[in-house]
Amino acid sequence: MGKPTGFLEIERHDRGYEKPAARLKTWAEFVKPLPAAEVAQQAARCMDCGIPFCHQGCPVNNQIPDWNNLVYRDQWRNALSNLHSTNNFPEFTGRICPAPCEASCTLNIDDNPVTIKTIECEIVDRGWREGWIEPEAPAQLSGRRVAVVGSGPAGMAASQQLARAGHAVTLFEKNDRIGGLLRYGIPDFKMEKHHIDRRVAQMGAEGVEFRTNVEVGVTLTVEALLAEFDAVVLSGGAELPRDLELPPHELAGIHFAMGFLTQQNKRGAGDDEAIAAPDGAISAKGKHVVVVGGGDTGSDCIGTSNRQGAASVTQLEIMPQPPEHENKALTWPDWPLKMRTSSSQEEGAERDWAVLTKRAIGEDGRLTALECVRVDWSMGEDGRMRMGEVAGSEFELKADLVLLAMGFLGPRREAMIEQAGVELDPRGNVKANVVDYRTTTPKVFACGDMRRGQSLVVWAIREGRQCARAVDAFLMGASDLPR
Repeated sequence: MGKPTGFLEIERHDRGYEKPAARLKTWAEFVKPLPAAEVAQQAARCMDCGIPFCHQGCPVNNQIPDWNNLVYRDQWRNALSNLHSTNNFPEFTGRICPAPCEASCTLNIDDNPVTIKTIECEIVDRGWREGWIEPEAPAQLSGRRVAVVGSGPAGMAASQQLARAGHAVTLFEKNDRIGGLLRYGIPDFKMEKHHIDRRVAQMGAEGVEFRTNVEVGVTLTVEALLAEFDAVVLSGGAELPRDLELPPHELAGIHFAMGFLTQQNKRGAGDDEAIAAPDGAISAKGKHVVVVGGGDTGSDCIGTSNRQGAASVTQLEIMPQPPEHENKALTWPDWPLKMRTSSSQEEGAERDWAVLTKRAIGEDGRLTALECVRVDWSMGEDGRMRMGEVAGSEFELKADLVLLAMGFLGPRREAMIEQAGVELDPRGNVKANVVDYRTTTPKVFACGDMRRGQSLVVWAIREGRQCARAVDAFLMGASDLPR
């Protein structure tokens, strides 16, 4: 544990942000790291909990009290080793994870949890600065070959673990760069892409082969993969976006969020417009933007729109506005439903709840407004919440650009999934359990969002690691890889 009386003596202090006016002028990260001495003080707040509920909150099984104690005692390199024992990429989670561990912290009972995410991020960032993070090549090779399809966090984690176990791993990615949604779905101001590049270089030195611009199921058949490799891991994510019946949908100016975010990230990577936006640029500059969907992807659209120079940004959410504070006695240590304001929302956006978007209005084939109506929610006889339109509450909202950010329905079914012949679960995800991660097709495994549906980066890393252990056991009869 940290200092026994630390939580009584030391106030919670987290990382700060650049002011909105300054950070809106750049696409760079704007979180201000705490000095190492202050991070150590924050780690000292970690209590000697009888049951460390942060373990329940952390999907990747980080040993949080252990590395908090090590940081408090100025044993940073040992803290890094401990952190890496459960998490391949803590610099990713230290930037974009919503920190369910902090929601589960015992000190969150009075809204003062340990700054776990900040401490985690500083441990790994210091590791990179000090040169402590190096390739971990296997002691011997197994002679077995594994194909991993999809290079998001699940695919990257599975590839790295399998390579360290001695297998020859080839990671396939349909895009031109490794990283999946980390690369093209997360804006640079939340996570700059050199963090991915460093890990790709490390993985390459450990033996992972990268093949980009290869779409399995299109440019390379699943049959060919199965003939060449001893095992195949499907980690292609949940890329099927939830659409909105918005007649007339053919109006110019209505786009899925991922198309918008991907274009901007390609520009940030230095691609010219012909590569970044081959089908035409989606720009918020000077436009009245409406983001439909109140989650993280919608928030990313807000921050991107404001940086592009939007005239206004409005975010619509179909669910009612959550309470300012959760009922601790009812929800802790689980993830609470409560009002949250992201850094992007703080930068400038009108937010409206319990709004249903009914129809698009346009002139000369271009969007000009949205027709909306307010809704209320009530409990039905079957115990489910029912939505009803509020009579007389219709209104129009000026809109030049609408970005649909309502989540994802699972993996795309065509091409790879069809060719693999794998069974889907009732939700449309690839069917596989969390013990052996095997699909219904021999030699084929699945993990990450492709298996569990859209989720967090930290869940993807956990599933990639666990799937790697299952594949290693399948190939070798047993595995020393951690779960």
